[in-house]
Amino acid sequence: MVVDVHSSVSRLPLMDGSDHSELSGNLSVSDENQSKLSDSESPCSVSSSVSSFDSEKTEDPIYHDSKRSSGELRVLEPHSQLPKPEPPPGISISSAGEPPYKRSQSLAENISVDMPSIGKFIRERSNSLSVAIFKRISSLRDENVDTDDNGKSQTGVTEIKLSGLKVIVKLKSDEDKNRELKGRISFFSRSNCRDCKAVRSFLNEKGLRFVEINVDVFPQREKELMKRTGSSSVPQIFFNEKLFGGLVALNSLRNSGEFDRRINDMLSNKCPDEAPATPVYGFDDPEEESPDGLLEIVKFLRSRLPIQDRLIKMKIVKNCFSGSDMVEALIQRLDCGRPKAVEIGKQMAQKLFIHHVFGENEFEDGYHFYRFLEHGSCISWCFNFRGSVNDNEPMPAAMVAQRLAKIMSAILESYASNDFQHVDYLAVSNSEEFRRYINLTQELHRVNLMALSHNEKLAFFLNMYNAMVIHGLIRFGRVEGVIDRKSFFSDFQYLVGGQPYSLIAIKNGILRGNRRPPYSFAKPFSSGDKRAELAFREVNPLIHFGLCSGTKSSPRVRFFSPQGVDAELRCAAREFFQAGGVEVDLDKRTVLLTGIIKWFGVDFGNEKEILRWIMKFLDGNKAGLLTHLLGDGGPVNIAYQNYNWSMNSC
Repeated sequence: MVVDVHSSVSRLPLMDGSDHSELSGNLSVSDENQSKLSDSESPCSVSSSVSSFDSEKTEDPIYHDSKRSSGELRVLEPHSQLPKPEPPPGISISSAGEPPYKRSQSLAENISVDMPSIGKFIRERSNSLSVAIFKRISSLRDENVDTDDNGKSQTGVTEIKLSGLKVIVKLKSDEDKNRELKGRISFFSRSNCRDCKAVRSFLNEKGLRFVEINVDVFPQREKELMKRTGSSSVPQIFFNEKLFGGLVALNSLRNSGEFDRRINDMLSNKCPDEAPATPVYGFDDPEEESPDGLLEIVKFLRSRLPIQDRLIKMKIVKNCFSGSDMVEALIQRLDCGRPKAVEIGKQMAQKLFIHHVFGENEFEDGYHFYRFLEHGSCISWCFNFRGSVNDNEPMPAAMVAQRLAKIMSAILESYASNDFQHVDYLAVSNSEEFRRYINLTQELHRVNLMALSHNEKLAFFLNMYNAMVIHGLIRFGRVEGVIDRKSFFSDFQYLVGGQPYSLIAIKNGILRGNRRPPYSFAKPFSSGDKRAELAFREVNPLIHFGLCSGTKSSPRVRFFSPQGVDAELRCAAREFFQAGGVEVDLDKRTVLLTGIIKWFGVDFGNEKEILRWIMKFLDGNKAGLLTHLLGDGGPVNIAYQNYNWSMNSC
């Protein structure tokens, strides 16, 4: 039960004898405060009892100039910073025994709430406010803190206690202040370098700020590295402009205990301009562009061909042109015969400038219809397409894949946890490495994927999947719910080799040999889809432990090399299973497996085959328990872990 008591108090005399001040606020009496009222009092509203105030006013100092709101009088509380007010005369008898003011004749005598009780409540509330203010001020200084002669605190931590809040301010110690060095630590590195990782970890543990220059991300800086050191080996550490050395020199200085002194000596001066420059965001290295040899002809055809929507085979086909129109335009432009024009058209199709609207042929003269690559139905939705196709001479697919993998590895080393289980997506999105990665993905538009070997193709699509997941999570953020996840994996696409590739197309179409995704009735690639030519004929179940979907239950994100992709996949599976991907309960004769095996069980075989296959990736303890279960002839139950779809962000 809650009772609102409305009264009015204005121009109250303050304790310090200053001018009267109007105190504002509302008084609410709850069940826990109801005991403060006398037993004879019934909790009710006094609004109706004081309605006579509207018709009569007195010169009584208590009720003079009182404020009314909707016929109800409000009790005005003091501001929190004002001194504690005395109870108004007439509401309660003072401690000196002075008689109260006589009540106004307009106030009903049968009022149901005892006014002295209200005064008592106001006094108690005022006291609590004063005590709270006193405690808040006094808490700014701890009584137990040692002070010097000037009264200054000598502790390194100041503790402030507030109601419901505890704030601890850690002051900088002398050691921390010494870390505010004027100089700069820089070191040259490469992606996937163990020595570079050791240097990075050591500097982070010491709390030292440093500038890392990864020559795989900034290839033009490799010339500077060789000029400064006479070698391309990494890591190479610089204190300001002076070369310190590599990991061996760092370990030697650390083991001798001279590291801190040497740091202070070498970095006590401001970093000069001769030191290795910090990489700047938004500036690309100058590179020689090599336009495609057919680019001039392509530009001419883009401006001259009658590109329009047509009705073909009972379908509306947008932005297409006929083969005969293209041949005529080439004859006019090059002043050549028809066979020569058809040959040039085939070259344009092979270089992925154009393609048949239904993928039926490469290029033929006559009543066949084609499109430019940028006019494809799904191309504009690809997230590595910026309105125009990359018209430069295509780089070899293996070279593009290698450069992309090195940049993404550098991103993980800088913006992921040490075990790569968690990624700081916000930091990645703002990094120069990611900006360069986005620019490099445009090199994928017209690469020739058919030239990749088996291992190169496997590493390429594994890396492409993991990189697209990072890009997609940065673009869309947290993906929640079944519908959003399905949209994410099917709609986020890259233009690669003239074709759009989604995450589903890469995983189920290419890596799983065009098999149906879980809970789906259709294959990713239909008959006649050119992407099906790249699909693997046999499924390697290890791929499931090399693909990271950006969730906490998926394998950690990693990038593979064509030379060691098989060994790296086995290592990925071993890490996943030993980190909790499988649990064995001997008492219940139950094996708890990851949900990945449940969804893609067809890739692993039947239950017994799955358990025998998993055994070679387990540690000795779990492998022994599983061997015992499979060897005693008893039943073995298989259950599946709950999958955590939460984002693997830091």
